[in-house]
Amino acid sequence: MVFMIYLDNPATTKRKPLSVVTSLTKNTLLNSVNAGRGGHKYSIKGAKIVTDTADKLAKLFKISAPERIAFTQNATLALNMAINGILSQGGHAIVTSMEHNSVLRPVNKLGNYTVVYADNEGYVNPEDIKAAIKDDTKLIVCTHASNVSGSIQPIAEIGKIARANGLIFLVDAAQSAGTVDIDVDAMCIDLLAFSGHKSLLGPLGTGGLYVGERARLEPYITGGTGSLSKSLTQPLTLPDMLHSGTLNTPAIAALGRAVDFILKKGSSKILAHERLLAENLINRLDSIDGVSVLGGRDMNKRNGTVAFTVDGMPSEEVSRILAVQYDIATRGGWHCAYLAHKTLGTARHGAVRAGFSYYNSMYDVRALSYAISDIVKNLRAVHF
Repeated sequence: MVFMIYLDNPATTKRKPLSVVTSLTKNTLLNSVNAGRGGHKYSIKGAKIVTDTADKLAKLFKISAPERIAFTQNATLALNMAINGILSQGGHAIVTSMEHNSVLRPVNKLGNYTVVYADNEGYVNPEDIKAAIKDDTKLIVCTHASNVSGSIQPIAEIGKIARANGLIFLVDAAQSAGTVDIDVDAMCIDLLAFSGHKSLLGPLGTGGLYVGERARLEPYITGGTGSLSKSLTQPLTLPDMLHSGTLNTPAIAALGRAVDFILKKGSSKILAHERLLAENLINRLDSIDGVSVLGGRDMNKRNGTVAFTVDGMPSEEVSRILAVQYDIATRGGWHCAYLAHKTLGTARHGAVRAGFSYYNSMYDVRALSYAISDIVKNLRAVHF
């Protein structure tokens, strides 16, 4: 049996640690319970699963109060909870042109926001964010790592600007959590939205939102929390305020096992592996005439995501050929981040995106580069 080379990791990591798969199976069978909503032993065990996973995430993100982590089904919900929770009573938001639609659509719906454009390599200048602050600004939102170019933003510098001006700082860590180091205090992060199924190597349907002490959220969703059941108003204590409805206990347990894996391996070592593969791919693609790689070449400022274009061919067509003819999974198009493509000069046809995970190897790099070389040769043969 031949397996497809999977490089669509920025969307979701397909291969998970065995401990994650085992945990998800085991806890689906034994612990599909309503965590903490009753006094029986199964409910109590479910609650412990949730708090244990929060403790592990707190260790990874240098969070001193694990109870300030709420679990969600993905980063999109976490971002919506944060943005709407801060701006429910109005106020101005600052976002960057490298944001995913999970940020851009909520702020666009609210209407009062400014987009700060990155440079043509996908990097944001913190001074441009400072210059965008208005009298009614409440929130600064910035992606930690671009899902298009892999560019890692100067989060700590932006956080200091937000803190100095009394603003709330929301970081989208969907593409960085699990690989790029995050320290919420050192980076002055008030709100951290993360995905569980990408670099954290957890199962689908997991994510979360960290709410720092400076952030005062209005609940985005209200309902049963298992606490203060006699009251018709939502509890204000965390994480109950953001935990309306039944949590996915088996998936949260599996996410905990994924964090165990990352803590044991070391996120810096995982990132170094992904960067090595990305750098090798970039060097190979740079040597092919007609192929252009997006973003800068300083690997200390990138993660394992590489996006590129092939002259004379739409990105979605390149991705389709890679899948059908070469059995390589990538993603072509605009990656739910059209403003990022406008910033990077690829608004017309988008780009082909390949992203590496812990489980990819140099074999995958060679296979993709050889396939792109073939595609370019075949394209020239048709034209000439």
